[in-house]
Amino acid sequence: MTTVTPARAEPPRPRSAWTPGQIVLTLLGTAVCLVFLAPLLWALFTSLKSETEAVEVPPHWLPEHWTGQAWKALLDSGDITDWFVNSLVVSVCVTSIVLQVSALAGYGFARTEFRGKGVLMGVVMAGLMVSPAVLGVPLFTTVQQMGMVDTYWGMILPQCAPAAMVYILYKFFQGIPRELEEAAFIDGAGRWRVFFTIVVPLARPSLAAVGIFTFIASWNNFLWPYMVTTNPDLMTMPNGIATVMNSYGIQWAQLMAGGLMAGLPLIVVFVFFQRQIVAGVAHTGLAGQ
Repeated sequence: MTTVTPARAEPPRPRSAWTPGQIVLTLLGTAVCLVFLAPLLWALFTSLKSETEAVEVPPHWLPEHWTGQAWKALLDSGDITDWFVNSLVVSVCVTSIVLQVSALAGYGFARTEFRGKGVLMGVVMAGLMVSPAVLGVPLFTTVQQMGMVDTYWGMILPQCAPAAMVYILYKFFQGIPRELEEAAFIDGAGRWRVFFTIVVPLARPSLAAVGIFTFIASWNNFLWPYMVTTNPDLMTMPNGIATVMNSYGIQWAQLMAGGLMAGLPLIVVFVFFQRQIVAGVAHTGLAGQ
């Protein structure tokens, strides 16, 4: 009777020493991380100071007396909840509309031929070169004439003209092999069925990236909600936090606490969806541009 000799586990390989290049890159990456983390740490430490200590000159990083007074005052006012809900409603609606408009427009430009296609594509490309601030006055005039000042729709609709997002999805749809769609057409599928059953599933990484970029941009938008809204009950997070002051001026500790609360959803979105962001940019063909 033959016996099977168990295989011996290989001893662990010794870790190779770091090369000078790896050391330099690690130190450089650590320095860059510290540069980006420094403002967040400063805001966190300032929010844990008293208002008197927050305005001391010269300033110091760590609080001498740790306190959550700024956080308590901000939460007790009750306004922060309304601002958060308003920002969430506006950002989710804008993201949903932009995804639908961008996907349909991008696919139309990439796969269909129609009269005036070149002109319309030129208009979309021109939209990439125009700053949103330049369009503030004409947009406000239009919204005012339509009676949408101090409404959710007045804040939402003007943010739903996504030239950059149309271009991103247009570039992605151009890279989809036409043979997939032609095979579906031969089997009797129509244009809409091909779009929803073949193109959209393939475009999930790019759609996720577009959705995340749009949500972040809408959440951080300060200028347009500030222009179109005078009702305190409709303020979004950036606009509401800018009003955190009393008769003595800006409440810096509360301002920093509000800024951290406003940035928390974006941090969560980036942490949980960073893979989709990277994959979306890679699939659009924009990574090297």
